[in-house]
Amino acid sequence: MKKIALICWASLCLFSCKKESKPLTTTPQKQTTPTINRGLITKKAMVVSARKEASKIGKEIMQQGGNAYDAMVATEMALAVAFPFAGNLGGGGFMVYRNANGEIGALDYREKAPLAATKDMYLDKDGNVIPNKSQVGAMAVGVPGTVAGIFAVHKKFGSLPIETILRPVVDLAKKGYAVTEKQQKRFEKYHKVFTEVNQDTVLYSTPFKANDTVVNLGLARTLERMIQNGKDEFYKGKTAQKLVAYLQERGGIITLEDMAKYEAKWRTPVTFKYKDLKIISMSPPSSGGVCLAQIMKSIEPFDIKQYGHNSQKAIQIITEAERRAYADRSFYLGDPDFVNIPIDTLISEKYLHNRMESFSFDKATPSSDMSYGNLPGYESDDTTHYSIVDHYGNAIAVTTTLNGAYGSKLYVDELGFFLNNEMDDFSAKPGVPNMFGLIGAEANAIAPEKRMLSSMTPTLVEKDGKFWMTVGTPGGSTIITSVLQTILNVSEFGMGMQEAVNAPRFHHQWLPDVVTFEPNVFDTQLLDSLKQKGYHINQQKSRIIGKVDGILVLPDGTLEGGADKRGDDTAMGF
Repeated sequence: MKKIALICWASLCLFSCKKESKPLTTTPQKQTTPTINRGLITKKAMVVSARKEASKIGKEIMQQGGNAYDAMVATEMALAVAFPFAGNLGGGGFMVYRNANGEIGALDYREKAPLAATKDMYLDKDGNVIPNKSQVGAMAVGVPGTVAGIFAVHKKFGSLPIETILRPVVDLAKKGYAVTEKQQKRFEKYHKVFTEVNQDTVLYSTPFKANDTVVNLGLARTLERMIQNGKDEFYKGKTAQKLVAYLQERGGIITLEDMAKYEAKWRTPVTFKYKDLKIISMSPPSSGGVCLAQIMKSIEPFDIKQYGHNSQKAIQIITEAERRAYADRSFYLGDPDFVNIPIDTLISEKYLHNRMESFSFDKATPSSDMSYGNLPGYESDDTTHYSIVDHYGNAIAVTTTLNGAYGSKLYVDELGFFLNNEMDDFSAKPGVPNMFGLIGAEANAIAPEKRMLSSMTPTLVEKDGKFWMTVGTPGGSTIITSVLQTILNVSEFGMGMQEAVNAPRFHHQWLPDVVTFEPNVFDTQLLDSLKQKGYHINQQKSRIIGKVDGILVLPDGTLEGGADKRGDDTAMGF
Protein backbone atom coordinates (compact mmCIF):
# COMPACT_ATOMS: atom_id res chain seq x y z
CA MET A 1 0.00 0.00 0.00
CA LYS A 2 2.92 2.36 0.64
CA LYS A 3 3.97 2.15 -3.00
CA ILE A 4 0.43 2.88 -4.16
CA ALA A 5 0.31 5.99 -2.00
CA LEU A 6 3.46 7.43 -3.59
CA ILE A 7 1.99 7.03 -7.06
CA CYS A 8 -1.21 8.82 -6.11
CA TRP A 9 0.15 11.87 -4.29
CA ALA A 10 1.59 13.80 -7.21
CA SER A 11 -1.85 14.24 -8.72
CA LEU A 12 -3.72 14.37 -5.45
CA CYS A 13 -1.75 17.34 -4.19
CA LEU A 14 -3.15 19.44 -7.04
CA PHE A 15 -6.64 19.32 -5.60
CA SER A 16 -6.37 17.95 -2.08
CA CYS A 17 -6.88 21.21 -0.29
CA LYS A 18 -9.69 23.70 -0.69
CA LYS A 19 -8.71 26.81 -2.61
CA GLU A 20 -10.42 30.08 -3.33
CA SER A 21 -10.80 31.29 -6.87
CA LYS A 22 -9.95 34.84 -7.97
CA PRO A 23 -12.91 37.18 -8.54
CA LEU A 24 -14.25 36.84 -12.05
CA THR A 25 -14.57 40.61 -12.35
CA THR A 26 -13.54 43.76 -10.54
CA THR A 27 -17.15 44.87 -10.20
CA PRO A 28 -17.74 45.54 -6.46
CA GLN A 29 -20.99 43.53 -6.43
CA LYS A 30 -19.16 40.30 -7.30
CA GLN A 31 -17.87 38.33 -4.31
CA THR A 32 -15.10 35.75 -4.13
CA THR A 33 -16.57 32.25 -3.86
CA PRO A 34 -14.78 28.98 -3.13
CA THR A 35 -13.99 26.67 -6.02
CA ILE A 36 -15.31 23.17 -5.38
CA ASN A 37 -13.88 20.25 -7.31
CA ARG A 38 -17.02 18.22 -7.91
CA GLY A 39 -17.16 14.53 -8.59
CA LEU A 40 -19.69 12.77 -10.80
CA ILE A 41 -23.16 14.34 -10.53
CA THR A 42 -26.32 12.42 -11.41
CA LYS A 43 -30.03 13.07 -10.94
CA LYS A 44 -31.50 9.78 -9.76
CA ALA A 45 -29.17 7.07 -8.52
CA MET A 46 -25.52 6.27 -7.94
CA VAL A 47 -23.05 3.57 -6.92
CA VAL A 48 -19.52 4.37 -5.74
CA SER A 49 -17.22 1.40 -5.23
CA ALA A 50 -13.62 0.24 -5.50
CA ARG A 51 -13.98 -0.94 -9.11
CA LYS A 52 -15.73 0.45 -12.17
CA GLU A 53 -16.98 -3.04 -13.07
CA ALA A 54 -18.82 -3.33 -9.75
CA SER A 55 -20.22 0.21 -9.91
CA LYS A 56 -21.41 -0.39 -13.47
CA ILE A 57 -23.20 -3.61 -12.61
CA GLY A 58 -24.84 -2.02 -9.54
CA LYS A 59 -25.97 0.97 -11.61
CA GLU A 60 -27.41 -1.22 -14.36
CA ILE A 61 -29.37 -3.28 -11.84
CA MET A 62 -31.08 -0.08 -10.66
CA GLN A 63 -31.68 1.01 -14.26
CA GLN A 64 -33.59 -2.26 -14.71
CA GLY A 65 -35.91 -1.18 -11.90
CA GLY A 66 -34.00 -2.73 -9.03
CA ASN A 67 -33.54 -0.87 -5.76
CA ALA A 68 -30.43 -0.10 -3.67
CA TYR A 69 -30.62 -3.54 -2.05
CA ASP A 70 -30.66 -5.39 -5.35
CA ALA A 71 -27.68 -3.24 -6.34
CA MET A 72 -25.99 -4.11 -3.03
CA VAL A 73 -26.12 -7.84 -3.81
CA ALA A 74 -24.78 -7.30 -7.32
CA THR A 75 -22.06 -4.85 -6.29
CA GLU A 76 -20.87 -7.03 -3.42
CA MET A 77 -20.48 -10.06 -5.66
CA ALA A 78 -18.93 -8.06 -8.52
CA LEU A 79 -16.26 -6.82 -6.12
CA ALA A 80 -15.52 -10.45 -5.28
CA VAL A 81 -14.74 -10.93 -8.98
CA ALA A 82 -12.86 -7.75 -9.87
CA PHE A 83 -11.39 -6.70 -6.51
CA PRO A 84 -10.16 -9.92 -4.83
CA PHE A 85 -7.90 -7.85 -2.56
CA ALA A 86 -10.96 -7.27 -0.34
CA GLY A 87 -14.13 -8.08 -2.30
CA ASN A 88 -15.23 -11.51 -1.21
CA LEU A 89 -17.41 -14.51 -0.67
CA GLY A 90 -15.03 -15.75 2.01
CA GLY A 91 -15.22 -12.74 4.37
CA GLY A 92 -17.90 -10.61 5.98
CA GLY A 93 -19.10 -7.08 6.57
CA PHE A 94 -21.73 -4.60 7.73
CA MET A 95 -24.52 -2.60 6.09
CA VAL A 96 -26.31 0.49 7.38
CA TYR A 97 -29.49 1.52 5.58
CA ARG A 98 -32.04 4.32 5.43
CA ASN A 99 -35.20 3.78 3.44
CA ALA A 100 -37.10 6.51 1.64
CA ASN A 101 -39.65 6.63 4.49
CA GLY A 102 -36.90 7.37 7.04
CA GLU A 103 -36.70 3.81 8.45
CA ILE A 104 -33.14 2.96 9.47
CA GLY A 105 -31.38 -0.26 10.36
CA ALA A 106 -28.18 -2.28 10.14
CA LEU A 107 -27.09 -5.75 9.11
CA ASP A 108 -24.21 -7.60 10.74
CA TYR A 109 -22.70 -10.28 8.54
CA ARG A 110 -19.38 -10.29 10.35
CA GLU A 111 -17.47 -13.60 10.51
CA LYS A 112 -17.66 -15.83 13.59
CA ALA A 113 -15.16 -17.93 15.50
CA PRO A 114 -15.57 -21.68 14.84
CA LEU A 115 -17.14 -23.91 17.49
CA ALA A 116 -13.72 -25.44 18.20
CA ALA A 117 -12.11 -22.04 18.86
CA THR A 118 -10.61 -21.37 22.29
CA LYS A 119 -9.46 -18.27 24.11
CA ASP A 120 -5.78 -19.29 24.04
CA MET A 121 -5.67 -20.91 20.59
CA TYR A 122 -2.93 -18.57 19.35
CA LEU A 123 -0.65 -18.85 22.40
CA ASP A 124 2.33 -21.17 22.87
CA LYS A 125 3.01 -23.24 25.99
CA ASP A 126 4.57 -20.20 27.66
CA GLY A 127 1.53 -18.03 27.01
CA ASN A 128 3.09 -15.97 24.22
CA VAL A 129 1.34 -15.16 20.95
CA ILE A 130 2.52 -17.43 18.10
CA PRO A 131 3.58 -15.13 15.23
CA ASN A 132 1.31 -15.14 12.15
CA LYS A 133 -0.90 -18.02 13.32
CA SER A 134 -3.94 -15.72 13.47
CA GLN A 135 -2.99 -13.94 10.24
CA VAL A 136 -1.93 -16.53 7.63
CA GLY A 137 -3.27 -19.97 6.77
CA ALA A 138 -6.23 -22.11 7.78
CA MET A 139 -6.22 -21.30 11.51
CA ALA A 140 -6.69 -17.59 10.74
CA VAL A 141 -10.06 -18.12 9.03
CA GLY A 142 -13.36 -17.21 10.66
CA VAL A 143 -16.70 -18.63 9.48
CA PRO A 144 -17.58 -16.43 6.44
CA GLY A 145 -20.67 -14.20 6.55
CA THR A 146 -20.83 -12.40 3.20
CA VAL A 147 -23.10 -14.83 1.37
CA ALA A 148 -25.50 -14.97 4.32
CA GLY A 149 -25.47 -11.17 4.28
CA ILE A 150 -26.47 -10.75 0.64
CA PHE A 151 -29.25 -13.30 0.90
CA ALA A 152 -30.57 -11.69 4.11
CA VAL A 153 -30.66 -8.32 2.31
CA HIS A 154 -32.38 -9.83 -0.72
CA LYS A 155 -34.98 -11.64 1.39
CA LYS A 156 -35.94 -8.50 3.34
CA PHE A 157 -35.65 -5.75 0.73
CA GLY A 158 -34.89 -7.22 -2.70
CA SER A 159 -37.24 -6.61 -5.62
CA LEU A 160 -35.60 -8.42 -8.56
CA PRO A 161 -35.03 -12.19 -8.86
CA ILE A 162 -31.62 -13.36 -7.66
CA GLU A 163 -30.99 -14.74 -11.16
CA THR A 164 -31.42 -11.25 -12.65
CA ILE A 165 -29.10 -9.74 -10.04
CA LEU A 166 -26.27 -12.28 -10.19
CA ARG A 167 -26.26 -13.12 -13.90
CA PRO A 168 -24.17 -10.05 -14.84
CA VAL A 169 -21.67 -11.02 -12.13
CA VAL A 170 -21.38 -14.54 -13.52
CA ASP A 171 -20.80 -13.06 -16.96
CA LEU A 172 -18.07 -10.80 -15.55
CA ALA A 173 -16.32 -13.80 -13.98
CA LYS A 174 -16.51 -15.72 -17.27
CA LYS A 175 -15.44 -12.89 -19.56
CA GLY A 176 -12.88 -11.52 -17.12
CA TYR A 177 -11.82 -8.10 -15.88
CA ALA A 178 -8.83 -5.98 -16.85
CA VAL A 179 -6.00 -5.65 -14.30
CA THR A 180 -5.23 -2.04 -13.37
CA GLU A 181 -1.77 -0.67 -12.66
CA LYS A 182 -2.54 -0.52 -8.93
CA GLN A 183 -3.74 -4.12 -8.98
CA GLN A 184 -0.59 -5.22 -10.80
CA LYS A 185 1.55 -3.88 -7.94
CA ARG A 186 -0.54 -5.74 -5.36
CA PHE A 187 -0.38 -8.98 -7.36
CA GLU A 188 3.39 -8.64 -7.76
CA LYS A 189 3.77 -8.22 -4.01
CA TYR A 190 1.78 -11.30 -3.08
CA HIS A 191 1.78 -13.84 -5.94
CA LYS A 192 4.69 -15.88 -4.52
CA VAL A 193 3.05 -15.83 -1.08
CA PHE A 194 -0.13 -17.28 -2.57
CA THR A 195 1.79 -20.31 -3.86
CA GLU A 196 3.64 -20.79 -0.57
CA VAL A 197 0.55 -20.56 1.65
CA ASN A 198 -1.64 -22.68 -0.62
CA GLN A 199 1.17 -25.22 -1.16
CA ASP A 200 0.30 -25.13 -4.85
CA THR A 201 -0.19 -22.72 -7.72
CA VAL A 202 -3.58 -21.00 -7.79
CA LEU A 203 -5.19 -18.49 -10.14
CA TYR A 204 -3.52 -15.52 -8.48
CA SER A 205 -0.10 -17.13 -8.42
CA THR A 206 0.05 -15.88 -12.00
CA PRO A 207 2.11 -12.66 -12.21
CA PHE A 208 -0.65 -10.63 -13.89
CA LYS A 209 0.31 -7.36 -15.57
CA ALA A 210 -1.72 -4.21 -16.15
CA ASN A 211 -4.36 -4.70 -18.88
CA ASP A 212 -4.19 -8.50 -18.60
CA THR A 213 -7.62 -10.14 -18.42
CA VAL A 214 -8.39 -12.32 -15.39
CA VAL A 215 -11.03 -14.98 -16.01
CA ASN A 216 -12.37 -16.79 -12.94
CA LEU A 217 -14.36 -19.85 -14.00
CA GLY A 218 -14.25 -21.34 -10.51
CA LEU A 219 -16.09 -18.34 -9.09
CA ALA A 220 -18.52 -18.33 -12.01
CA ARG A 221 -19.48 -21.93 -11.21
CA THR A 222 -19.88 -21.12 -7.50
CA LEU A 223 -22.18 -18.20 -8.32
CA GLU A 224 -24.18 -20.38 -10.73
CA ARG A 225 -24.81 -22.89 -7.93
CA MET A 226 -25.85 -20.04 -5.61
CA ILE A 227 -28.37 -18.85 -8.20
CA GLN A 228 -29.85 -22.35 -8.26
CA ASN A 229 -29.68 -23.25 -4.57
CA GLY A 230 -29.58 -19.94 -2.70
CA LYS A 231 -27.78 -19.37 0.59
CA ASP A 232 -27.80 -23.10 1.42
CA GLU A 233 -25.41 -23.77 -1.45
CA PHE A 234 -22.68 -21.87 0.35
CA TYR A 235 -23.42 -23.05 3.90
CA LYS A 236 -24.74 -26.59 3.44
CA GLY A 237 -24.24 -27.64 -0.19
CA LYS A 238 -21.41 -28.58 -2.49
CA THR A 239 -19.61 -25.27 -1.94
CA ALA A 240 -19.65 -25.73 1.85
CA GLN A 241 -18.35 -29.29 1.56
CA LYS A 242 -15.48 -28.28 -0.70
CA LEU A 243 -14.61 -25.28 1.48
CA VAL A 244 -14.52 -27.26 4.71
CA ALA A 245 -12.51 -30.10 3.14
CA TYR A 246 -10.00 -27.57 1.78
CA LEU A 247 -9.52 -25.94 5.20
CA GLN A 248 -9.30 -29.17 7.17
CA GLU A 249 -6.68 -30.56 4.79
CA ARG A 250 -4.57 -27.54 5.77
CA GLY A 251 -5.09 -27.82 9.52
CA GLY A 252 -8.17 -25.63 9.88
CA ILE A 253 -10.93 -26.20 12.45
CA ILE A 254 -14.04 -24.95 10.62
CA THR A 255 -16.64 -27.72 10.20
CA LEU A 256 -19.85 -28.23 8.22
CA GLU A 257 -21.71 -27.58 11.48
CA ASP A 258 -20.02 -24.16 11.74
CA MET A 259 -21.12 -23.34 8.20
CA ALA A 260 -24.70 -24.58 8.66
CA LYS A 261 -25.19 -22.59 11.89
CA TYR A 262 -24.07 -19.24 10.50
CA GLU A 263 -26.72 -16.49 10.26
CA ALA A 264 -26.47 -12.79 9.49
CA LYS A 265 -28.05 -10.60 12.18
CA TRP A 266 -30.14 -7.44 11.93
CA ARG A 267 -29.07 -4.86 14.48
CA THR A 268 -29.97 -1.37 15.66
CA PRO A 269 -27.44 1.20 14.39
CA VAL A 270 -25.71 3.74 16.62
CA THR A 271 -27.36 7.14 16.17
CA PHE A 272 -26.33 10.51 17.56
CA LYS A 273 -26.55 14.22 16.92
CA TYR A 274 -23.68 16.43 15.82
CA LYS A 275 -24.84 20.04 15.58
CA ASP A 276 -27.55 20.03 12.87
CA LEU A 277 -26.75 16.50 11.69
CA LYS A 278 -28.03 13.06 12.64
CA ILE A 279 -25.37 10.40 12.23
CA ILE A 280 -26.41 6.78 11.64
CA SER A 281 -23.50 4.34 11.92
CA MET A 282 -22.70 0.71 12.61
CA SER A 283 -23.19 -0.79 16.05
CA PRO A 284 -21.04 -3.46 17.76
CA PRO A 285 -19.40 -5.79 16.97
CA SER A 286 -18.21 -2.88 14.85
CA SER A 287 -16.48 -0.25 16.95
CA GLY A 288 -17.13 2.28 14.19
CA GLY A 289 -20.37 3.87 15.33
CA VAL A 290 -19.44 4.13 19.01
CA CYS A 291 -15.98 5.56 18.33
CA LEU A 292 -17.30 7.96 15.69
CA ALA A 293 -19.92 9.19 18.17
CA GLN A 294 -17.33 9.63 20.92
CA ILE A 295 -14.97 11.60 18.68
CA MET A 296 -17.58 13.84 17.08
CA LYS A 297 -19.37 14.62 20.36
CA SER A 298 -16.00 15.33 22.02
CA ILE A 299 -15.05 17.91 19.40
CA GLU A 300 -18.54 19.42 19.06
CA PRO A 301 -18.01 22.10 21.77
CA PHE A 302 -15.01 23.45 19.84
CA ASP A 303 -15.35 25.75 16.82
CA ILE A 304 -13.15 23.78 14.46
CA LYS A 305 -14.66 25.58 11.47
CA GLN A 306 -13.16 28.82 12.79
CA TYR A 307 -9.78 27.15 13.34
CA GLY A 308 -9.68 26.01 9.70
CA HIS A 309 -9.29 22.73 7.83
CA ASN A 310 -6.22 20.75 8.94
CA SER A 311 -5.07 23.69 11.08
CA GLN A 312 -2.93 23.06 14.14
CA LYS A 313 -5.81 23.54 16.57
CA ALA A 314 -8.22 21.42 14.55
CA ILE A 315 -5.66 18.60 14.32
CA GLN A 316 -5.00 18.80 18.07
CA ILE A 317 -8.67 18.59 19.02
CA ILE A 318 -9.40 15.72 16.64
CA THR A 319 -6.26 13.81 17.66
CA GLU A 320 -7.01 14.11 21.38
CA ALA A 321 -10.62 13.00 20.88
CA GLU A 322 -9.38 10.03 18.83
CA ARG A 323 -6.85 9.13 21.51
CA ARG A 324 -9.56 8.86 24.16
CA ALA A 325 -12.05 7.02 21.94
CA TYR A 326 -9.54 4.35 20.88
CA ALA A 327 -8.51 3.83 24.51
CA ASP A 328 -12.14 3.11 25.37
CA ARG A 329 -12.47 0.90 22.29
CA SER A 330 -9.67 -1.34 23.52
CA PHE A 331 -11.43 -2.10 26.80
CA TYR A 332 -15.19 -1.92 26.40
CA LEU A 333 -16.09 -3.05 22.90
CA GLY A 334 -16.73 -6.55 21.56
CA ASP A 335 -19.60 -8.76 20.36
CA PRO A 336 -22.79 -7.52 22.08
CA ASP A 337 -24.13 -11.09 22.07
CA PHE A 338 -21.31 -12.00 24.48
CA VAL A 339 -20.44 -8.86 26.46
CA ASN A 340 -22.39 -5.99 27.99
CA ILE A 341 -21.44 -2.75 26.23
CA PRO A 342 -22.51 0.51 27.93
CA ILE A 343 -23.04 2.41 24.66
CA ASP A 344 -25.36 5.08 26.09
CA THR A 345 -22.81 6.00 28.75
CA LEU A 346 -19.82 5.88 26.38
CA ILE A 347 -21.42 8.39 24.00
CA SER A 348 -23.07 10.59 26.64
CA GLU A 349 -22.12 14.28 26.82
CA LYS A 350 -21.28 14.08 30.53
CA TYR A 351 -18.88 11.18 30.11
CA LEU A 352 -17.17 12.68 27.05
CA HIS A 353 -16.89 16.10 28.70
CA ASN A 354 -15.05 14.45 31.59
CA ARG A 355 -12.78 12.58 29.16
CA MET A 356 -11.77 15.85 27.44
CA GLU A 357 -11.13 17.79 30.65
CA SER A 358 -7.43 16.89 30.53
CA PHE A 359 -7.05 18.29 26.99
CA SER A 360 -4.97 21.42 26.51
CA PHE A 361 -3.88 23.29 23.38
CA ASP A 362 -0.53 23.81 25.12
CA LYS A 363 0.70 20.23 24.89
CA ALA A 364 -0.20 16.69 23.83
CA THR A 365 -1.71 14.24 26.28
CA PRO A 366 0.71 11.28 26.34
CA SER A 367 -1.09 8.01 25.60
CA SER A 368 0.86 6.50 28.50
CA ASP A 369 -1.18 8.80 30.76
CA MET A 370 -4.47 7.94 29.05
CA SER A 371 -6.34 4.72 29.75
CA TYR A 372 -9.99 3.81 29.26
CA GLY A 373 -12.53 5.88 31.15
CA ASN A 374 -14.05 4.69 34.39
CA LEU A 375 -17.71 3.71 34.13
CA PRO A 376 -19.51 3.19 37.47
CA GLY A 377 -20.84 -0.35 37.80
CA TYR A 378 -19.36 -1.62 34.53
CA GLU A 379 -17.87 -5.12 34.37
CA SER A 380 -16.33 -6.46 31.86
CA ASP A 381 -7.62 -3.11 7.68
CA ASP A 382 -7.85 -4.21 4.43
CA THR A 383 -11.36 -3.77 3.43
CA THR A 384 -13.57 -2.25 0.77
CA HIS A 385 -16.54 0.08 0.98
CA TYR A 386 -19.33 1.05 -1.37
CA SER A 387 -22.14 3.57 -1.15
CA ILE A 388 -25.46 3.35 -3.03
CA VAL A 389 -28.43 5.68 -3.42
CA ASP A 390 -31.36 4.59 -5.58
CA HIS A 391 -34.07 6.46 -7.48
CA TYR A 392 -36.66 5.44 -4.88
CA GLY A 393 -34.92 7.38 -2.09
CA ASN A 394 -33.23 4.45 -0.34
CA ALA A 395 -29.60 4.78 0.74
CA ILE A 396 -27.06 2.28 2.03
CA ALA A 397 -23.46 2.23 3.21
CA VAL A 398 -21.68 -1.13 3.09
CA THR A 399 -18.19 -2.08 4.24
CA THR A 400 -16.94 -5.61 3.60
CA THR A 401 -13.58 -7.27 4.17
CA LEU A 402 -11.23 -10.22 4.22
CA ASN A 403 -9.28 -8.30 6.92
CA GLY A 404 -5.66 -8.24 5.70
CA ALA A 405 -4.70 -7.99 2.03
CA TYR A 406 -6.25 -11.07 0.39
CA GLY A 407 -7.14 -12.25 3.91
CA SER A 408 -5.41 -15.44 5.04
CA LYS A 409 -3.84 -15.72 1.53
CA LEU A 410 -5.68 -19.03 1.18
CA TYR A 411 -7.39 -19.23 -2.20
CA VAL A 412 -9.81 -22.06 -2.99
CA ASP A 413 -9.08 -22.41 -6.70
CA GLU A 414 -12.03 -24.68 -7.40
CA LEU A 415 -14.44 -22.21 -5.77
CA GLY A 416 -12.74 -19.05 -7.00
CA PHE A 417 -12.24 -16.94 -3.89
CA PHE A 418 -9.90 -16.02 -1.03
CA LEU A 419 -10.62 -16.74 2.63
CA ASN A 420 -10.47 -14.20 5.45
CA ASN A 421 -8.01 -13.89 8.33
CA GLU A 422 -10.54 -12.26 10.64
CA MET A 423 -9.51 -14.32 13.67
CA ASP A 424 -6.69 -11.79 14.03
CA ASP A 425 -9.29 -9.17 14.97
CA PHE A 426 -9.89 -10.95 18.27
CA SER A 427 -7.62 -10.27 21.22
CA ALA A 428 -5.27 -13.26 20.97
CA LYS A 429 -3.92 -12.06 24.31
CA PRO A 430 -5.12 -8.96 26.22
CA GLY A 431 -2.71 -6.08 25.75
CA VAL A 432 -0.98 -7.55 22.66
CA PRO A 433 -1.61 -5.59 19.42
CA ASN A 434 -3.07 -7.16 16.28
CA MET A 435 -1.82 -6.59 12.71
CA PHE A 436 -3.22 -3.03 12.76
CA GLY A 437 -1.58 -2.19 16.10
CA LEU A 438 -4.92 -2.25 17.92
CA ILE A 439 -4.94 -3.36 21.54
CA GLY A 440 -7.74 -5.56 22.87
CA ALA A 441 -9.03 -6.75 26.23
CA GLU A 442 -11.34 -9.42 27.64
CA ALA A 443 -14.38 -7.94 25.88
CA ASN A 444 -12.86 -9.06 22.57
CA ALA A 445 -11.41 -12.38 23.72
CA ILE A 446 -11.94 -15.44 21.50
CA ALA A 447 -14.99 -17.62 22.16
CA PRO A 448 -16.90 -20.14 20.00
CA GLU A 449 -19.44 -18.48 17.66
CA LYS A 450 -18.38 -15.03 18.81
CA ARG A 451 -17.98 -12.21 16.30
CA MET A 452 -14.66 -10.39 16.40
CA LEU A 453 -14.47 -6.62 16.94
CA SER A 454 -14.17 -4.50 13.81
CA SER A 455 -13.30 -0.92 12.83
CA MET A 456 -15.65 -0.87 9.83
CA THR A 457 -17.75 2.29 9.87
CA PRO A 458 -20.44 2.38 7.15
CA THR A 459 -22.28 5.62 7.91
CA LEU A 460 -25.30 7.60 6.77
CA VAL A 461 -25.95 11.25 7.61
CA GLU A 462 -29.23 13.17 7.78
CA LYS A 463 -29.49 16.96 7.65
CA ASP A 464 -32.69 18.74 8.63
CA GLY A 465 -34.44 15.38 8.79
CA LYS A 466 -33.54 14.40 5.24
CA PHE A 467 -30.95 12.00 3.86
CA TRP A 468 -27.74 13.90 3.11
CA MET A 469 -24.73 11.61 2.82
CA THR A 470 -23.54 8.00 2.69
CA VAL A 471 -19.88 7.37 3.38
CA GLY A 472 -17.35 4.73 4.38
CA THR A 473 -13.87 3.42 3.68
CA PRO A 474 -11.41 0.55 4.03
CA GLY A 475 -8.22 1.05 6.03
CA GLY A 476 -8.14 -1.14 9.15
CA SER A 477 -7.77 1.02 12.24
CA THR A 478 -7.81 4.20 10.10
CA ILE A 479 -11.39 3.60 8.93
CA ILE A 480 -13.06 5.49 11.77
CA THR A 481 -10.83 8.54 11.51
CA SER A 482 -11.13 8.69 7.71
CA VAL A 483 -14.93 8.64 7.87
CA LEU A 484 -14.82 11.29 10.59
CA GLN A 485 -12.64 13.68 8.61
CA THR A 486 -14.67 13.24 5.44
CA ILE A 487 -17.92 14.15 7.22
CA LEU A 488 -16.24 17.17 8.85
CA ASN A 489 -14.75 18.26 5.53
CA VAL A 490 -18.26 18.64 4.14
CA SER A 491 -20.19 19.77 7.22
CA GLU A 492 -17.62 22.10 8.79
CA PHE A 493 -15.37 23.18 5.94
CA GLY A 494 -17.87 23.44 3.08
CA MET A 495 -16.30 20.93 0.72
CA GLY A 496 -18.11 18.91 -1.91
CA MET A 497 -18.05 15.12 -1.76
CA GLN A 498 -15.13 14.58 -4.13
CA GLU A 499 -13.11 17.37 -2.56
CA ALA A 500 -13.77 16.00 0.93
CA VAL A 501 -12.63 12.54 -0.17
CA ASN A 502 -9.47 13.88 -1.82
CA ALA A 503 -8.39 16.04 1.12
CA PRO A 504 -5.24 14.99 3.08
CA ARG A 505 -5.90 12.88 6.17
CA PHE A 506 -4.22 12.06 9.46
CA HIS A 507 -4.81 9.36 12.07
CA HIS A 508 -4.29 8.58 15.76
CA GLN A 509 -5.41 5.46 17.64
CA TRP A 510 -4.13 5.83 21.24
CA LEU A 511 -1.42 3.16 20.90
CA PRO A 512 1.13 3.41 19.46
CA ASP A 513 1.33 7.06 20.52
CA VAL A 514 1.98 8.37 17.01
CA VAL A 515 -0.03 10.69 14.78
CA THR A 516 0.20 9.38 11.22
CA PHE A 517 0.02 11.91 8.38
CA GLU A 518 -0.26 11.17 4.68
CA PRO A 519 3.16 11.97 3.23
CA ASN A 520 4.15 15.11 1.35
CA VAL A 521 0.85 16.97 1.68
CA PHE A 522 1.05 18.61 5.12
CA ASP A 523 3.02 21.80 5.70
CA THR A 524 6.36 21.15 7.43
CA GLN A 525 5.93 24.17 9.72
CA LEU A 526 2.59 22.76 10.88
CA LEU A 527 4.17 19.39 11.66
CA ASP A 528 7.08 21.04 13.44
CA SER A 529 4.73 23.06 15.64
CA LEU A 530 2.85 19.88 16.58
CA LYS A 531 6.14 18.18 17.46
CA GLN A 532 7.01 21.09 19.75
CA LYS A 533 3.78 20.46 21.63
CA GLY A 534 4.72 16.83 22.22
CA TYR A 535 3.02 15.04 19.33
CA HIS A 536 4.95 12.15 17.79
CA ILE A 537 4.68 12.48 14.02
CA ASN A 538 4.89 9.69 11.43
CA GLN A 539 4.91 10.87 7.84
CA GLN A 540 7.68 8.87 6.17
CA LYS A 541 6.32 5.37 6.77
CA SER A 542 2.61 6.07 6.55
CA ARG A 543 0.42 3.99 4.27
CA ILE A 544 -2.71 5.22 2.57
CA ILE A 545 -5.17 6.39 5.20
CA GLY A 546 -8.49 5.14 3.89
CA LYS A 547 -9.98 5.04 0.39
CA VAL A 548 -13.27 6.80 1.00
CA ASP A 549 -16.32 6.34 -1.21
CA GLY A 550 -19.32 8.57 -0.58
CA ILE A 551 -22.43 10.18 -2.06
CA LEU A 552 -23.74 13.63 -1.13
CA VAL A 553 -27.15 15.12 -1.84
CA LEU A 554 -26.60 18.61 -3.25
CA PRO A 555 -28.96 21.54 -2.55
CA ASP A 556 -30.78 21.01 -5.86
CA GLY A 557 -31.42 17.34 -5.04
CA THR A 558 -28.84 15.90 -7.41
CA LEU A 559 -26.23 13.40 -6.19
CA GLU A 560 -22.48 13.99 -6.10
CA GLY A 561 -20.16 11.01 -5.90
CA GLY A 562 -16.82 11.04 -4.18
CA ALA A 563 -14.62 8.19 -5.47
CA ASP A 564 -11.22 8.07 -3.80
CA LYS A 565 -8.40 8.51 -6.31
CA ARG A 566 -6.04 6.72 -3.94
CA GLY A 567 -7.50 3.56 -5.48
CA ASP A 568 -9.31 2.55 -8.66
CA ASP A 569 -12.60 3.68 -7.10
CA THR A 570 -15.33 4.78 -9.51
CA ALA A 571 -18.71 6.50 -9.28
CA MET A 572 -21.47 5.62 -11.74
CA GLY A 573 -25.09 6.63 -11.89
CA PHE A 574 -27.98 7.95 -13.92
